Amino acid sequence: MMHNSLTIGTRGSQLALWQAQFVKDQLERLFPNLEVHVKIIKTTGDTIQDRSLVGLGKGVFTKEIENALLAGDIDLAVHSLKDLPTELPQGLCITAIPTREDPRDVLITASELPLNELLNGAKIGTTSPRRKAQLLHIRPDLQVVDVRGNIDTRLRKLHETDLDGIILAAAGIKRLGKPEVITQFFDVERMVPAVGQGALAIETREADDRIEKLLAPLNDQEAAAEITAERAVLENLGGGCQVPIGAYAKHLDGELSLISVVCHPEGAPRIMESAKGELSAARHLGEIVAEKLRESGATALLMAQRNLQ
Repeated sequence: MMHNSLTIGTRGSQLALWQAQFVKDQLERLFPNLEVHVKIIKTTGDTIQDRSLVGLGKGVFTKEIENALLAGDIDLAVHSLKDLPTELPQGLCITAIPTREDPRDVLITASELPLNELLNGAKIGTTSPRRKAQLLHIRPDLQVVDVRGNIDTRLRKLHETDLDGIILAAAGIKRLGKPEVITQFFDVERMVPAVGQGALAIETREADDRIEKLLAPLNDQEAAAEITAERAVLENLGGGCQVPIGAYAKHLDGELSLISVVCHPEGAPRIMESAKGELSAARHLGEIVAEKLRESGATALLMAQRNLQ
């Protein structure tokens, strides 16, 4: 490829394209002579629309894009970080994590009523085992059903079916300019976010010095420390986006605070642990919290989820 051009690989959803365009705009602003192209790549997760992705393994939204990166068909990949497995293919690495958007989950209801005012047995749509488990922990009476598709598809299903509500990530709603549809934000301790939620990962080939230098200004070191701590929890517990693990790290005055939760698939028990540490020791902080979770019985809860798959 030409030295003054590069190609970004991305999924084709509206949100994924927004994310790729964001990175494209940043690079073109920083390097006016650089030509940046976007290439859409269909992933397994995009192809399967008629059933749950639980049980299909890791990387359902990233594997094909990573293969294109390894083959040299693209120069970098832009992912929603929560979709990216903790173990990357050999030869690839996360080179930059831009400033993070709102990490919280949100509830959107057809009636515009908050969660505590919904009728007994209300039907809530989500495909996330993490969201389902924590939702049932709050309201065991709820019916939680699978709802797949992009943001617009899920919003349409909310209003065209018998759903009372859906749960989505605040970041996606805000990035697509639809904050008015949000009924309620969940506090991060009540509904602990997915690892990396609200953050983007820019993935490249290792030792690609040219791309690394171009991406350096886009990396937010504090956001990167938060993500490092969260992903260390997930890695040490052997989990992924298809198990009920939540983790959220927040930097403040040079210190990281980390909370993490593991929940039984049906909502109870729910184990939460936390710790604080230096930004420079983010990975170790994640390891500490993962060990505290194991000591509190998290392994048995994760096995319960895997037995359902």
